[in-house]
Amino acid sequence: MNENTVKGNWLQFKGKVKEQWGKLTDDDLDVIAGKRDQMVGKLQERMGIAQDEAEKQVKDWETRESYRWD
Repeated sequence: MNENTVKGNWLQFKGKVKEQWGKLTDDDLDVIAGKRDQMVGKLQERMGIAQDEAEKQVKDWETRESYRWD
């Protein structure tokens, strides 16, 4: 998947991310920009959770929303 496709998908899913994790700010979402590792890191930071819990939450969300990072 090319970079433009990833960015386009991310724009579509940003609202769903905010619904799931309301503590993430618009600035956080701009930093994440469709990058999975950034998403996990921001969840750890904003939600105050361990990396394994952040990974689990992202994996569950990916499955539920059928989201592909790349």
